Amino acid sequence: QVQLVESGGGSVQAGESLTLSCVVSGNFDGGDYLAWFREAPGKQREGVAGIDGLGTATYGESVKGRFTVLRDNRKKILSLQMTNLQMEDTAKYFCARSPYSMGGRRPLQEDDLYNYWGQGTQVTVSS
Repeated sequence: QVQLVESGGGSVQAGESLTLSCVVSGNFDGGDYLAWFREAPGKQREGVAGIDGLGTATYGESVKGRFTVLRDNRKKILSLQMTNLQMEDTAKYFCARSPYSMGGRRPLQEDDLYNYWGQGTQVTVSS
């Protein structure tokens, strides 16, 4: 069992920044793949950013250059630093864990690779 608990969501204005955190506990391996996804009303789940055990990150096109994903394997914390937030970033953000190596896979497009998910934290961006 792996537990993931997100925090750090809130309401901000466009252009502001926010950092989300995800604390991982349980049967977590430093080699596990961790990622952030988001869900907005009326939209499909979207992969935001992912990072492997060595710290290699990948980002969705809509957040490249604005979001940074980091992980601390010792503290078992995944974070998402979000800058220049826009109204279209409004969504519930989830962290997820996959036990698989992502070589040859698309970690932000294949959410069925993840077997544990957090409950999510809401981010609301207003103009």
